[in-house]
Amino acid sequence: MSTLDVPRAELGLLILYLNKAEARDKICRAIQYGSKFLSDGQPGTAQNVDKSTSLARKVFRLFKFVNDLHALISPVPAGTPLPITLLGKSKNALLSTFLFLDQIVWLGRSGIYKNKERTDLISKISLYCWMSSSVCTSLVENEQYRAKVQKYNDRSLALVKAALDIVVAAGLLQLAPKKINPRVTGALGFATSLISCYQVARGGECVGGAGLWVGRGGEGEGGGGGSQ
Repeated sequence: MSTLDVPRAELGLLILYLNKAEARDKICRAIQYGSKFLSDGQPGTAQNVDKSTSLARKVFRLFKFVNDLHALISPVPAGTPLPITLLGKSKNALLSTFLFLDQIVWLGRSGIYKNKERTDLISKISLYCWMSSSVCTSLVENEQYRAKVQKYNDRSLALVKAALDIVVAAGLLQLAPKKINPRVTGALGFATSLISCYQVARGGECVGGAGLWVGRGGEGEGGGGGSQ
């Protein structure tokens, strides 16, 4: 293996990354907001870099609105909650509108479209659309995060119940009568029964002797443990 193989491979990955218009746009975005931070709104070189980079980024986004327009008219996966669907479609509509209006702003900033007052108004409207789409994205991500946390909690609870049921079964079998006496067996059995009640109340059920915990969506989530 040549000593240049690793640098060559890394350069190849860098080239693949830089060949993506999205990657170049995000690099320019970092330059734009870094310059905005340095300029602090004051005239000078940093502010000039901020403005020129902002205008250059609009070229990368030409016709990019069709991506979210396509997502807007595409069907959502089966079983997607209605609030998530509405928020997702709203985000697509708002982001598509922002990207479309941003092209008109580019025409105005580059001097092709001569009405500066109208350009400034469209720019403000487009930014409101972008801000609103970001709000929708935040709400969607928050709901999905909460769902994942809840699913993780459900799995953790099922794991705890399964572990306790092992001890209960060992007690019923009298495998360690000195350590797992009837009182311990009864206490743990009572605890796992309460957990099972909670799981059923949450919308799942324990399937037969297999002890498979089935959540609201009917998906096996494993390890519930059969009840004795």
